[in-house]
Amino acid sequence: MLNNIFDNIFAAETAQTLELGSFLISIGAALVLGLISALFYTFRSTYSKGFVVTLATLPAVVAAIIMMVSGSLGASVAVAGTFSLVRFRSTPGTAKEIAAIFLAMASGLACGMGYPAYGAVFTVIMCIVNVIYSAVRFGEKKNIELRRTLSVTVPEDLNYGDIFDDIMNRYTSEWKLTKVKTTNLGSLNKLTYDIVFKENGSEKPMIDELRTRNGNLEIAVSRQTADPSAEL
Repeated sequence: MLNNIFDNIFAAETAQTLELGSFLISIGAALVLGLISALFYTFRSTYSKGFVVTLATLPAVVAAIIMMVSGSLGASVAVAGTFSLVRFRSTPGTAKEIAAIFLAMASGLACGMGYPAYGAVFTVIMCIVNVIYSAVRFGEKKNIELRRTLSVTVPEDLNYGDIFDDIMNRYTSEWKLTKVKTTNLGSLNKLTYDIVFKENGSEKPMIDELRTRNGNLEIAVSRQTADPSAEL
């Protein structure tokens, strides 16, 4: 009985025919697996409704493409891959979003090839693994709650090379100047630092000291993303 569940549902059909019942089973299974993938993706993730809906329906689209090209794996993967990744040509996607796209494609591929049971097993395993990694914060940087991005605006004629070094050393355990940008028609420079505070509550006294040296110009402190390198 178990072996029958994992049999190819298209085994009894010829390459030129596609039964409506098999087609509906494949599409239905793909939609269910897409819904499972989308629900698991929302765990500890920042997401939009549009992306989640796309993730839920993508497996059915891939399955339909596979069936329409009569199981030609090379042609179907090429077409499905083009359509599924076109989003990232205009909107940068994180590594997690791209991984979710490929997971949805894989489950749709299994359904389209006639193996919805294998697709279900694969989807459940991968979703559980992703949830476990997210729950244990696998790969997350240490002291993430103390990491900040600091932006300091200084006059164009101010030598900013080492003017803030003593302040940085006093309030942070790590700091690095990552970007210098001119602004206000070149009359101002905007300095961007990646910093790690020594302790919570250091923002206010550090900003007060910085203001005395940058002429009370704009200063901004913001949280760093959990994984800056994830943006592709």
